[in-house]
Amino acid sequence: MVRVQEFTLILLTLSVCHGRQNNFIDEEFEPVVQDSKYGSLWPLPQKVFISPVSLKLSVPSFKITDAKDSSAGPGCSLLHSAYRRYYEYMFGGAKKLKFNKSSRTDPSGLMELQVWITSPDSECDGYPSVTSDESYELTVDQPYAVLKAPKVWGALHGLETFSQLVYEDEYGAKSINTTTISDFPRFAHRGVLLDSARHFLPIKVILANLETMAMNKFNVFHWHIVDDQSFPYLSRTFPQLSQQGAYHPYTHVYTPADVKMVIEFARLRGIRVIPEFDTPGHTQSWGKGQADLLTPCYSGSQLSGSFGPVNPILNTTYDFMNQFFKEISTVFPDSYIHLGGDEVDFTCWKSNPDIQKFMDQQGFGKDYSKLESFYIQRLLDIVTTTKKGYTVWQEVFDNDVKLKPDTIIHVWKGNQEQYQNEMANITSAGYQTLLSSPWYLNRISYGQDWPGIYKADPQDFKGTEEQKKLVIGGEACLWGEYVDATNLTPRLWPRASAVAERLWSAKDVTDINDAFNRLSAHRCRMVKRGIPAEPLFSSYCPNEYKGI
Repeated sequence: MVRVQEFTLILLTLSVCHGRQNNFIDEEFEPVVQDSKYGSLWPLPQKVFISPVSLKLSVPSFKITDAKDSSAGPGCSLLHSAYRRYYEYMFGGAKKLKFNKSSRTDPSGLMELQVWITSPDSECDGYPSVTSDESYELTVDQPYAVLKAPKVWGALHGLETFSQLVYEDEYGAKSINTTTISDFPRFAHRGVLLDSARHFLPIKVILANLETMAMNKFNVFHWHIVDDQSFPYLSRTFPQLSQQGAYHPYTHVYTPADVKMVIEFARLRGIRVIPEFDTPGHTQSWGKGQADLLTPCYSGSQLSGSFGPVNPILNTTYDFMNQFFKEISTVFPDSYIHLGGDEVDFTCWKSNPDIQKFMDQQGFGKDYSKLESFYIQRLLDIVTTTKKGYTVWQEVFDNDVKLKPDTIIHVWKGNQEQYQNEMANITSAGYQTLLSSPWYLNRISYGQDWPGIYKADPQDFKGTEEQKKLVIGGEACLWGEYVDATNLTPRLWPRASAVAERLWSAKDVTDINDAFNRLSAHRCRMVKRGIPAEPLFSSYCPNEYKGI
């Protein structure tokens, strides 16, 4: 029987007091606590066989090394930093790691993990993309284990999986069972959205969550970096935006060096960084540093002193957007930018006589969604010139904006029936789509809400197989109205882990009880690695969180 790594669960009671509920709570689920035949693997690989044969790992002699025929040699810093990272996770001391052939070996146990990148171009110096090959194969047997992957991105996932297979036996010895795994993600886009505008998130918090994302095989950090409340992005072209729009112009901004650090930290873990600069709504902080960008609101025939969405009738608006997104396209290397486009309040536009006149000239009548579409269309044309693709919230599609064929539509609104209808409509129109509606993790309740999160499937809607193929994944979203550095990580993890398995594992991986046992063990592993992931239910971890 395979041991559950670093996890012992004592079930204290099966009665749960229910507080305020949300749509995700699963009142029927009562866990049956037992070891999973898959140990503590999370997310569950596509194909996995774990035998009862146990091998010892000799810590002083064990090493992770490049296979002889690997296309990524000693010069691949991405892999070698990962070797050190995972050695420390498994054995608690990167200083012990040796890469040379002269290391002392222990013939009675597993001596090394050989990493073999099979494609001529390992992509070691590149950036992950939506088309990256993340597959890998892992074989654990004597005298060594072999991790084969076409690209470095799959190797990173394989290293995480290997580390999850290591456990301590009853005598405290590091052990691993002979194992065969063939693995790849079900969806290409597996994201986490963090909001750094409602509350500023220190860089160390962002980096810690990128690290945790890698432990869960997420591959997209959707950085909702600015919003109405603050503009912490320090622009080289328009420094006054953060100077006037951030909570504090020096302590609560992301400098170019900060952004570069986040992007590289993410790259080394196979994670894309997609920034979101949401317009024309959600832009109050933009207007503090950029004159005439926002629409002046009127009260009757007089200016009210307040401002609404971006002013869509001025040429200066588009001159600004052109310069701004040219900068963004050079700062963020990913091929996609998220342009928002959601929740535009038309009240201010309706009050402004210049806007009303423009509406008449354009023949828009009183339909202000046409004015929104006019703005969005011009913005999309601007971003297209930067050679970037774009993702937009579903309202842009709903308002019939003309979109490029490769536009990604991000679904976030409605209950299950509503978002399933939206997914069907978007894919029937031939567009790729992402799902977030059931995965707004800022919504909390008392009890176990993760089963509802776990059961939501992006392809669960009425449509053809061709439509289903247009669903490229989804994102767990943690909006920041009530979240900052003090509570972000425990609120996000391990609830986001439920989303991670849904987006990675096979469609038929739906056993809630097996998931509970593996996720409980995985949560304890994250705690051991220094991540304050909250508990699923009454239990304990051998290595409790020590705090800061």
